[in-house]
Amino acid sequence: MASDWQLKTIAECASNEPYSTQIGPFGKALMANEYTETGIPVLRGVNVNFGRFHDDDYVFVSEKIADKLSKFESYPGDVLLVHKGTLGKIGLMPKKRKHKRYIMGNSMMRVKCDPKKLLPEFLYYWLSSGDGQQYIFSRVSQVGVPQLQTPLTTLRHASLPIPSIAEQHAIVDILGSLDEALERNQKMNQTLEAMARAIFKSWFVDFDPVRAKAEGREPEGMDAATAALFPGTFEDSELGPIPQGWKSVPFGALLESAIGGDWGKDEPDEVHTDQVAIIRGTDMPAIQAGYTSGIPVRFVSSKKLQSRKLRDSDIIIEVSGGSPKQPTGRSIFVSDALLEQLSIPTVPASFCRLFRATDPRVGLLLSQQLSHIYGEGKMWGYQNQSTGISNFQTKHFLESEYVYLPSDEVLDAFQQIVRPIIDKQQIKIASTLADLRDTLLPRLISGKLRVPEAEAMLMEVV
Repeated sequence: MASDWQLKTIAECASNEPYSTQIGPFGKALMANEYTETGIPVLRGVNVNFGRFHDDDYVFVSEKIADKLSKFESYPGDVLLVHKGTLGKIGLMPKKRKHKRYIMGNSMMRVKCDPKKLLPEFLYYWLSSGDGQQYIFSRVSQVGVPQLQTPLTTLRHASLPIPSIAEQHAIVDILGSLDEALERNQKMNQTLEAMARAIFKSWFVDFDPVRAKAEGREPEGMDAATAALFPGTFEDSELGPIPQGWKSVPFGALLESAIGGDWGKDEPDEVHTDQVAIIRGTDMPAIQAGYTSGIPVRFVSSKKLQSRKLRDSDIIIEVSGGSPKQPTGRSIFVSDALLEQLSIPTVPASFCRLFRATDPRVGLLLSQQLSHIYGEGKMWGYQNQSTGISNFQTKHFLESEYVYLPSDEVLDAFQQIVRPIIDKQQIKIASTLADLRDTLLPRLISGKLRVPEAEAMLMEVV
């Protein structure tokens, strides 16, 4: 810690206003049966699971319920924490937000800082740092669902090194610049993903090029050579009219293998000898946005690694862990660009499956079909919801979900157009920025690295 920094607790730096440190409603104060489809959004772990704040994927309560829970309302500048479930996730309520009001859910806590003592952004970064995370996880109850012991007391007693307000501003400006660059990269990746999905839907769901030719029109947004690859007529199939010469094939018939994942061990032993990166369902949104930092490293047996080691054009699909509000079935396409970032052999985690197609071009097609049907909400038809956790019925899916398989020439064209889009999503820029942020964050927030040195490092990449 820098010599001129003072060690203070969060309680000492919190605002003097009522409920400046507050845990969300508990017990019968907020019940799941009070959730509605619209109204006032309820903050949950998903809203701080990726980046500063994810302003989507809400459950809601009515205005009447929200008025009863007004002391749990969250305002811009609140530092948000999860005290139960997905521990270690930290968020910051932004000034620009979609809704006028937000109510904390029963797994959330918040801090309102006194801005003359502690900037909320500085506290956010400290809680996100190694020191902050170590403090949180050193106070976790090991019984049942992971949760903080006496969460509000734990929060208030946390002590951190605090520089002057001027230096806090300089530090959060540097780290904020990196966050903004990461957010820009995320938006670019979302645009790329939307482009790939739009092409897939046009070619393989709506059959736009075929319909255009059947109606005597030139297919839009397509050169003459590509348009010539598509037939101009339809033929009947079990699933209805499909382009002439195409086939409707069960999804499973196009797979070489469909095998479960593995979670491995924390430490190597006589059986679990091989170090691997493990991709979970929860990592998929981050990977789609270009982030690979934070993916866990574990140890598996050589036999498991041999059968599960990921390679280019593989697909990982999540098969367990959905909820009444979210089905399973999230998936990620594996590219050489992604595997290069991870740098060590990689396998799917437990509760995921590895789908390996008979042909890399088919792998790309299948991955886009999975993304399409998940985005359209069609995965609900393949869920087993006999319990509170939603599980994906893999066998039913592989037999019942059909794929429209075109000619090799159309597959080649789809690969040439869409594959570069997917590769660009998974290049190193986001990981480079994230690595720099992860390098600067603990050193800046502890005073081991001063602002001028960090600014020089920042100038090289932003």
